[in-house]
Amino acid sequence: MTQEYFFHNAKWVGAKDRTADSFAVLRNSFNLEKAEKVTLNVLGLGFFKCYINGKCINPDTFLPLSSDFEDTCDPVDEVISGHRVYVPEFDITELVKDGKNSIAIHYGGGWYTYINRIFGLPKAIYCIKAEGEKGTEYFVSDENCRVGKSFVCQYNFTWEEHHDCSDYEDCFGTDFDDSLWPNAVCTESLETEYCRTDCPWDKLIEKLPVRKIKDNGSGAVYDSGVNTTGYPILKVTAEKGEKITVSFAEEITEDGNLDPTHIHGQIFTFVSDGNEAVIQPEFTWFGFRFFEVVGNAEPECVKVIYSDVSVSSTFDCDNETLNWIYKTFMHTMHCNMHTGHPSDCPHLERRGYTGDGQLTCHAVLTTMDAKKLYEKWMQDIADSQDVLSGHIQYTAPYVRSGGGPGGWGCAIVEVPYQLYKHYGDKTVLEKYYGNMRRYIDYLESHSEYGVVTSDKKGEWCLGDWCGPNILYPDRDITSHNQQVVLPAPMVNTYFMVKSLKQMCEIAKIIGKDEDVSEYEEKINYRKGAITAAYFNTFDDNFIMNVQGANSFAVDIGLGNENTYENMKNYYKKLGHYDTGIFATDIVTRLLFEKGDSDLAVDLLTHDGDQGYEHWRKNGATTFHEYWDSNRSRSHSHPMFGAPVAYLFEYLLGIKQTEDSAGYKSLVIAPKSVDRFKRMSGSITTPQGIVAVSYDNENGNVSFSITVPQNTKAVFCFAGKEISLNEGENKFDSAQ
Repeated sequence: MTQEYFFHNAKWVGAKDRTADSFAVLRNSFNLEKAEKVTLNVLGLGFFKCYINGKCINPDTFLPLSSDFEDTCDPVDEVISGHRVYVPEFDITELVKDGKNSIAIHYGGGWYTYINRIFGLPKAIYCIKAEGEKGTEYFVSDENCRVGKSFVCQYNFTWEEHHDCSDYEDCFGTDFDDSLWPNAVCTESLETEYCRTDCPWDKLIEKLPVRKIKDNGSGAVYDSGVNTTGYPILKVTAEKGEKITVSFAEEITEDGNLDPTHIHGQIFTFVSDGNEAVIQPEFTWFGFRFFEVVGNAEPECVKVIYSDVSVSSTFDCDNETLNWIYKTFMHTMHCNMHTGHPSDCPHLERRGYTGDGQLTCHAVLTTMDAKKLYEKWMQDIADSQDVLSGHIQYTAPYVRSGGGPGGWGCAIVEVPYQLYKHYGDKTVLEKYYGNMRRYIDYLESHSEYGVVTSDKKGEWCLGDWCGPNILYPDRDITSHNQQVVLPAPMVNTYFMVKSLKQMCEIAKIIGKDEDVSEYEEKINYRKGAITAAYFNTFDDNFIMNVQGANSFAVDIGLGNENTYENMKNYYKKLGHYDTGIFATDIVTRLLFEKGDSDLAVDLLTHDGDQGYEHWRKNGATTFHEYWDSNRSRSHSHPMFGAPVAYLFEYLLGIKQTEDSAGYKSLVIAPKSVDRFKRMSGSITTPQGIVAVSYDNENGNVSFSITVPQNTKAVFCFAGKEISLNEGENKFDSAQ
């Protein structure tokens, strides 16, 4: 849709002297008479806060949602497929009155002017539509608006925001006299598609109490209780010109100070006007648990901010490690849901990495009401595709980053496939099928002798990522991915084969059966190439059977009868993961699928450095980037959370039949029941809630299973198969 569709004859306007890091306040007034309904379409780039008669209509939101805003900074030698901006609409009927009203838009910063990819300079546009007895009236942004400077004086989206209010007057209300402000100037329009989206915005989720843990003379260190995202609310009692400084960290040192290796440069400052005030950052959030306040200010609470995506599942059992894994993954994902996409971390980069996102999307869609978030993000992925080559970027929306041609780019297949499997709507497959085919062609063109050997020239070409340091355990290896020994071409070709297998299924679903033979031929060729390059016939292993090498092969039907057994025996002897982000997921799922669920549980609950229990017992409240917490840059990364899906699919046993989508047909087959005294959990499907619980007393297991309407389900346990009815079903293993 066009600018005119949303904004009538409004103009993009801004300050005469603009820079990428500048902020401004745009003001205007409008007169109403007996308006029955008043709506507002508004954008301020990068982020904006809009005030009607002095009341902020979008606090704590970070709007507009991230996108590839316009055709101004495509990747080198590439042409991005799509450019769009998402226009929010507000019903402001209850905020306006007959007579004079005011609008003020505070704008700047955000993804639009992000230093790593600056689209353009700050600007704003709005259109107020008033419907009433006089018909329809429009009040729009133009050169008659006034524009003044913001109190935001220094800013970097990913780590700092600074306010100087020493000589600043509140300019957001109706009574403010802006007559001395200069008129706004018309600015360049966006060359883009204007869109609506029902993707959830960021919002205030809850307020956390804070606890002082150390006085530092001029300030104090506080603990919010959990690693989270948002910011503290501070009550300031400083003299005019006095500065308040707030620093943030994920960890503290033994003496109670902020750990400098986990501050990530995050800082917020405020220069006082001498009046008591309650303050917070306006245009960024922070990822932290601990923070230090220096100056005359006291924290009232911490605002937790993330996208309004609810948890739609439950899980509980008598094993605290598994409970922690589930609960912590929910929280880590929430910390990484901002501005309309899932991210790698909420502080250092905040980018929608396609590798992290496609890896965890099955677990997220199983446990959270995230359909609208992933539908919007899927469009971001498609928009990032290079028109010329079919290349899929490592992040969506695109910001130059690192990744690889398999585990990252194959998100173009995995995300639509998972959306279809979870919700049963094949239109998502039809919409992106052409994008999938173009990316397969891209992988073909970056292959040698049947294996994917390269990605875009000059960029990274990763396979797996963030494995433990198994080569040099006595060395502190901190640089990038030296700890991964698996050849990247093997991993990337695995993802190509996996995607082609999914595309065989997709082609049949959407009536493209004629494409299946082409995909099957490619699959067989690639499988042969992987075997020729990496299979050791003398021991039936791939790449020495380390770091999950055999799991990549077995998952796509490679190896022989000994290959999986070698993998199983290796992990039975090792007792813990030695895997990166992708292999951790695959190894866990294969063990469950092949009937070795007890070993899968052993790995998930391992009490050692390469395990989740290591994080739990050391007080972590979010997943870390690396198994080795001392080496981890970030302590809020969701990547290792992918196996959470298997708590539901295998331990509770809630699994779709192979031909099912949207959970219309289920097999309830709980695994490793004898390992637990109790377990319960539920997921919310398009048909309703599916719930499974059991109590195990001395080998006698009592089950309760709830099946929603319009769902076929059978219960498989102890060699029996029983058809389930809609509603609650109860069984006793002694019967």
